[in-house]
Amino acid sequence: MRKIFRELVSIEEAKRRLFERLKIEQEVEEVPLIEAYGRILAEDCYSNIDVPPFDRATMDGYAVKAEDTFGAEEDNPVALKVIGKVEAGEIPSVEVENGCAVEISTGAVIPKGANAVVMVEHTSRDRDVVYIYKPVPPGANVMSAGSDIMAGELLVRRGIKLTAREIGVLASAGFKSIRVVKKPVVAIISTGNELVNPGEKLDFGKIYDVNTYTISSGVIENGGIPIFLGIAKDNAEEIKSKIAEGLKIADIVILSGGTSAGVGDMVYRILEEFGEVIVHGIAVKPGKPTVITIANGKPIFGLPGYPTSALMIFEIFVAPLIRKMAGLPEEHRKIIKAKIPFRVHSAMGRREFLPVNLVETKEGFVAYPFTEYSGAISTLAEADGFVEISENKVFLDEGEVVEVKLFGEVRPADLMIIGSHCVGIDVLLEILQRRKPMQAKVINVGSTGGILAINRGEADVAGTHLLDEKTGEYNIPYLLKYGLNGKAVLVKGYVREQGFIVAKGNPKGIKGFEDLLREDVTFINRNPGSGTRILLDMHLRRIAEDKGIDFEEIKRRIKGYDVEAKSHTAVAVAVLMGKADVGLGIRTVAERYGLDFIPVRPEEFDFVMRKDRLEKESVKLFLDVLRSEEFRKELERRLPGIRITKRTGEIIEI
Repeated sequence: MRKIFRELVSIEEAKRRLFERLKIEQEVEEVPLIEAYGRILAEDCYSNIDVPPFDRATMDGYAVKAEDTFGAEEDNPVALKVIGKVEAGEIPSVEVENGCAVEISTGAVIPKGANAVVMVEHTSRDRDVVYIYKPVPPGANVMSAGSDIMAGELLVRRGIKLTAREIGVLASAGFKSIRVVKKPVVAIISTGNELVNPGEKLDFGKIYDVNTYTISSGVIENGGIPIFLGIAKDNAEEIKSKIAEGLKIADIVILSGGTSAGVGDMVYRILEEFGEVIVHGIAVKPGKPTVITIANGKPIFGLPGYPTSALMIFEIFVAPLIRKMAGLPEEHRKIIKAKIPFRVHSAMGRREFLPVNLVETKEGFVAYPFTEYSGAISTLAEADGFVEISENKVFLDEGEVVEVKLFGEVRPADLMIIGSHCVGIDVLLEILQRRKPMQAKVINVGSTGGILAINRGEADVAGTHLLDEKTGEYNIPYLLKYGLNGKAVLVKGYVREQGFIVAKGNPKGIKGFEDLLREDVTFINRNPGSGTRILLDMHLRRIAEDKGIDFEEIKRRIKGYDVEAKSHTAVAVAVLMGKADVGLGIRTVAERYGLDFIPVRPEEFDFVMRKDRLEKESVKLFLDVLRSEEFRKELERRLPGIRITKRTGEIIEI
């Protein structure tokens, strides 16, 4: 029986239930000082000795009575009799009297009777006589006993996260070991029949386990010790066994996957057997199907399977708990204000944490949202931070100012590329980085999105390949349509061979666009606004006119027209895996995956650049690489189906 979530609760209510029912105690353990880096000190540490424990020389030179050097000058030095020598670590066997000196090394004990050290640079030696050319005051070049640390002095206060500096102070006072807060142990279990460990063979229908690695890293980052108990299949006994093992050896148990309705019923029932389920469903996006259970005083978290959802719930609930148990302070993320570039609809009734990519402009930051992110692992690596959207907000409007909570430090990009992505850009940036390392950021929002970003001043460069159906011309009609004349230029890029991508041997005998209408053919489409989608619809409209059929009817006849891929690579993979018989894309990805390719027409992939950025160093370097022989050769060698033309790098005023 399919089960709906018991009760959707707010984040605040879920946290209240969790922390009210848990008795959080910080356990203490003693560790060798050499292993204490990064640990939280569990008690105040006081010194039992003076540091240094004796008066010591801070320079190589001669230990003297300071008053014996008064009056010494370059042309009238003071002569003193050398009566001995003291090396570091030795106990002096002589006493300094008036008119005498003792040769001394840095760190050595100051002999009795001496109260200063003359630097060796200000002396000369003739057998047992030393000549002093510069006077010294009492205490010169001498560190007195206890002048650094006095016995009984507080060295390091409890609760401090130990770094090299604190450990050095403790070592100077003779601490061999110290008491620190014990790191909480976190058992991690990934569930799902589809999961395999990275490095193993990936059969069709399987995916690599991501959550174990992201959650383990999060545990370490927040002061815990992760223990991976392995992947559990969607089998009640196997899941029970791993949870039981986790409760024996760990302070916290985390499961990921199998928490939604359906399979989630099984996980919910299993967790009910172990203890009290205090939360089943949270009014949050992503992460709604979260389960929290208390078993024998220990929390068990059932996180969603999608990596971004799992990591977001981990950050909201698990990370603060681990930090509290580890003695670490609550983490406060840095916040900056940014504008939303286009309207984004939110999850009404649920708190939403929307990942964003930041772009810096003259007017401030712009936050580009990831609109599909729960199941997109790439979001984790690309996002700069997230926007928290309240439960009662329907949408974020274009231009609305929001607060972005950062995942880390944001370094402004030297080169911002927004628009349609192409593997040719990857090659170009590789060469650019070899010539001069810089921070280049690429945001893929399609050709139209790139043109709009140029218009708003958010991008330095935008890749575009938009075909105008009326004129058959690429790109320029769209730049005029969006009012970029006088504001931007078009830089000619390269040509990509575009056509049908089919399985090896073309088993369905695909020859042209009319074959897409066949009952036995399944198609994989591209996203609206892409140049490839425009090319497809242009040909389908011609077929509709020739047959006297409505264009919408033509679209309905194509099996898979509404199934969209966001990249040429995704089209090729869909064909490779048998999800589709054919898709429209570029030759490069077809050959990369060993598929057949049926040419349709060459496509002009160009670049739009703001006129006021053409003198920017990173943009000039981008243009240099685009026009270079090195780039041409790299494309020929690595990307068949993409070629430079005589016009590559040409700047066209709009």
